[in-house]
Amino acid sequence: MEGGCYCGALRYEVQGKPVFKAQCHCRACTHFAGGAPNLFMAMPANGFTYTKGTPAQFTRDNEAPATRDFCPTCGTQVASHRKGMPLVMIKVGTLDDPAAFKAPKAAIYVAEKQPFHQIPEDLTCFDGFPMAAE
Repeated sequence: MEGGCYCGALRYEVQGKPVFKAQCHCRACTHFAGGAPNLFMAMPANGFTYTKGTPAQFTRDNEAPATRDFCPTCGTQVASHRKGMPLVMIKVGTLDDPAAFKAPKAAIYVAEKQPFHQIPEDLTCFDGFPMAAE
C-alpha cells in the first residue's frame, strides 16, 4: 500500500498485513484528528518506508509517549510509533486507497470517548490500549 500527506510532499510505502485495525478515542488522538476518533492500521514497522520527503516529528513527554510523524509543509499527520513497539500506526486517511482499511476491528480508549463519538454496537471495545492486538 502507498500513501502520503495532503500536499504530496511526504509519501510512504508499507508492506505486510495489518496487525490491528482500530478507532482510537484517546484525548491525544482526538486532538490530532480534529475531534473525531482516529482511524488507524498498525503495521509491521520493518515494512514501512518514506519514499518522498522527510517527516517532522513530535513526541510529548508523558507516561506512554508516541512519536507522531507529520508533513512539515501541510501538517498532515501520517503515522505514529512508540519506542519498543515494532509497529507503525498508519493514519487511514493518508492511504491512497482508504477503502483498503475496510473497517475497524476494535475501539480503544473508550473510557475517554466523547459523547458525540459513534461506536458500532458489534465492535469490540477496550477502555485503554489492549494488551494483545489481533
